[in-house]
Amino acid sequence: MFENFIQKLHNEQFLTLETTPGHSAVCDEIIDSIQSLGLEHLVDGFTTTDSPLSKLKFSSLFAAAILQQKLQKPVIATLSMRDRNSIALQSDLLGANCFDVRAILALTGDSVKISDQPNPKGVFESDSSLLLQIIQNFNSGVDLAKKAFKNAPKHIYPFAVTPSDINKKESLQKKMIKKLSCGVEAIITQPLFDTDDVEPLIEIFERAKAKSQNKKATLVIGCFPIVKLKTANFLNSKVPGANIPQRWLEKLQNSNDEYSVGFELSREIYTKIMQTHGKCHLMVANNFKLAQKLITS
Repeated sequence: MFENFIQKLHNEQFLTLETTPGHSAVCDEIIDSIQSLGLEHLVDGFTTTDSPLSKLKFSSLFAAAILQQKLQKPVIATLSMRDRNSIALQSDLLGANCFDVRAILALTGDSVKISDQPNPKGVFESDSSLLLQIIQNFNSGVDLAKKAFKNAPKHIYPFAVTPSDINKKESLQKKMIKKLSCGVEAIITQPLFDTDDVEPLIEIFERAKAKSQNKKATLVIGCFPIVKLKTANFLNSKVPGANIPQRWLEKLQNSNDEYSVGFELSREIYTKIMQTHGKCHLMVANNFKLAQKLITS
């Protein structure tokens, strides 16, 4: 499953869809929605988020295992440094490996200050580079302490994230080089909203790749379709790195049909990404009908 997934990532058009497990002991609703719309046939794989914005959600690793089994598609499980030290990270990776959850998106994680839980404490033993280092060790058959495993884990495919703000070229390139040096299969960017930013973002990545030792890695551009002004304002105020263009805000605010205006703006950026680069990660906050419409439009 993963070998074909990674081969397509590097050599063909590639599309993944984010899922956000809920504040629930089950994730059946996500699976039912995806299957009812046939989305598993429209994308190459899925991701599961790890309690975004530090809000309590169903486990990303367990959700990935369930989605893979039910949908028969590879799932990239997000793993956050926020909630785990290096022992817990390694333990979780070993357990997930047994259930064939082997694509991992490494995140540092959102601050616990915005959590919906009483007085949580962030771990943050390091940033996401530590998790990527752990994965490199696991793929060599040893743990972080260089101790060989009795039974080595199956190969793990690491993914990383970066901002998408092309106005900070030097900073963005440095961040990409750092992630590339950890041997990632791909860098997934935060959402891009301006069609004029697609080519410059690709150029920044290619320069970073040329300066790194990782020549195989691929850029996957994030896309977050917006069909409500409320959503745009929320992303602007609550989600780091999500900078909605002023023209989007003005068009949504001045429109009598937010959905149509927002969908057209979103369709433009999605189409530009797919036609120019061909590798996209869709984030729809579980609005799977919107994802289906965008992909098939």
